[in-house]
Amino acid sequence: MSQIKILWVDDEIDLLKPHILFLEKKNYHVTTCNNGQDAIDLFDDINFDVVFLDENMPGLSGLETLAELKEKKSSVPVIMITKSEEEYIMEEAIGSKIADYLIKPVNPNQILLSLKKNLDHLRLISEKTTLDYQKEFRKIAMDMAMVRTYGDWVELYKKLLFWELELENIEDQSMVEILESQKAEANMQFGKFIERNYEDWFTQKTTTLGKSEQGGTKPLLSHEIFGELVAPEIRKKVKPILFVVIDNLRYDQWKAFESVVNNYYKLEKEVSYFSILPTATQYARNAIFSGLLPLEMEKKFPQFWKNDTDEGGKNLHEGEFLTEQLKRLGLNIKQEYYKITNFAAGKKLADNFKSLKNNDLTTIVYNFVDMLSHAKTEMDVVKELASNDKAYRSLTASWFKNSPLLDMIQQAQQLGFKLIITTDHGTINCKNPSKVIGDKNTSLNLRYKTGRSLTYEDKDVYVVKDPKKIGLPALNMSSSFIFAKNDLFLAYVNNYNHYVSYYRNTYQHGGISLEEMIIPFLVLEPR
Repeated sequence: MSQIKILWVDDEIDLLKPHILFLEKKNYHVTTCNNGQDAIDLFDDINFDVVFLDENMPGLSGLETLAELKEKKSSVPVIMITKSEEEYIMEEAIGSKIADYLIKPVNPNQILLSLKKNLDHLRLISEKTTLDYQKEFRKIAMDMAMVRTYGDWVELYKKLLFWELELENIEDQSMVEILESQKAEANMQFGKFIERNYEDWFTQKTTTLGKSEQGGTKPLLSHEIFGELVAPEIRKKVKPILFVVIDNLRYDQWKAFESVVNNYYKLEKEVSYFSILPTATQYARNAIFSGLLPLEMEKKFPQFWKNDTDEGGKNLHEGEFLTEQLKRLGLNIKQEYYKITNFAAGKKLADNFKSLKNNDLTTIVYNFVDMLSHAKTEMDVVKELASNDKAYRSLTASWFKNSPLLDMIQQAQQLGFKLIITTDHGTINCKNPSKVIGDKNTSLNLRYKTGRSLTYEDKDVYVVKDPKKIGLPALNMSSSFIFAKNDLFLAYVNNYNHYVSYYRNTYQHGGISLEEMIIPFLVLEPR
């Protein structure tokens, strides 16, 4: 490692000789000067790694020098040192993006700690994180063997996500690979759990806490969340509610931009619910807004419902479904529903957001993340930008920070709206094909199929021979559903190699995985 170069700027630099000698003994190279102008000149000529800057100097002050240094090389960390503890000076310095703030008299160990924190922090964090995950690895493996309930699976999934986010910037990629293998194992076990329990969830009645009145336990499902979680917030009549459903948003993607939302809202309640199968928009999102299972939707609203093989849009009547559900719940309120499918529509709603302040409920469906996942399949540039889960999260966070949706959330906070954020289902990066054969009337989705004459690999799918048992309509009397497990996608035998190469490493949904089925539901209060 090359020697670290320090620029130390202080009008009383001679008094700091012991500190400088201490650093030089630690193999740091220290250049000194006693005024701001000389510091700026030296800064131009030499590539320093860090600057120690006295706040109170004659001529150019520390804050003025700081502004000049940041303008020239903003990436170099500047550590401000001052005698003053006045709040406004601290605020100005922090607002100018200093790396650290030390109060005189400083001791050598304080200086050394600040250097470690600002120059060696990535390596230190990496080493600590790796060590912590190594300790946690066995515990996660043991937890996986002990999982029995849906709540256990939620906790395990959150734990895996925590470590995925912790490990994403470390230098030791072998740890990341170990975690990936743990996630794959978890998804394998989760698939078995769903196979054993999913059908039973439709014979149990859920209360808000997910406790069955028949003595077992089941999670809240897509068709239950509005009545169980949104309606009680409406009935409080304390604040207007902004209900945002971001299509196809995974838990880890929410975590990627949670800190941005936290600038305006504080979390009041977090619930994890389960998406119904198939984890596809026409089923899961329609279920949210109708408060009904797909089979019930088909029976009660045949004019609104379309099956997989029917022509036409499958999500064109969410607003009507929501209106009908509000009537059933006895909620006579002022409400509006919006579906945003492009930037222009989002910008238009953001520009007119103040007109919504008198609504009891404003519902917004935002489609960007779903469009992003589909674009990865079709566009090479998006394949590059979202090459893995880490990149996919980063791309989602970048979109959110620059989206009209954030503008709406900021305005909602100013107008005193309560904010509810959720999604209809997640998505999984599909890496491995599983062969399937179906007739011409078989549905086209890569993570599930429905049809009459399906041939498949038994171990790769969850098979439902009687769709009515899980609240799904059947295309005809002998139709069944199959749902892909793990990270598999269902590939037709015809033209198999082309099919596999085209769809491998693409984001798909409709099947069974932690990423697709376990959904965040967040209630937030304005700050």
